[in-house]
Amino acid sequence: MSEKNPIRVFVSHLFHESDDYLRLFEFLEGDDRFYYLNVSKPENAPADGRMESIKDEFIAQIKAAEAVVILPSSYQERPDVVSYMMDVAEANDIGMIAIRPFGGISETSPKIVQRVTEHIDWNAREMVDAIRRVARGEDTARWEVIDFPEFEAD
Repeated sequence: MSEKNPIRVFVSHLFHESDDYLRLFEFLEGDDRFYYLNVSKPENAPADGRMESIKDEFIAQIKAAEAVVILPSSYQERPDVVSYMMDVAEANDIGMIAIRPFGGISETSPKIVQRVTEHIDWNAREMVDAIRRVARGEDTARWEVIDFPEFEAD
């Protein structure tokens, strides 16, 4: 993964940029060594509004992705549509990541958890690492460094 070869990511949406949708990209932007291309296009809502057109648009967006991120708010609003997105991802062998509801107010639906490759928290590092593993099989093997200010090694 590099600037010349970014990971293509689809994030569940219902043709509007929800708070969770925007929040996810704020988290991803926090890692200056992570290069991605957002292939989800909430602005591409089909003009005719027919379900068939909506499904065709989701198919085109998801097929362009290497990883699909499922937002709990999208599922809570339209479980049928998000289930369809997951069906498309599975049919195209695209790995999926579910993010727990923000703030810990509720829990992710078991219907999502059983279908995704990874189920993670709202944590920028976890998100980036999960996308790398699911999209390209990269083992990040990063270590947490904890600093103990008053500790003297002896």
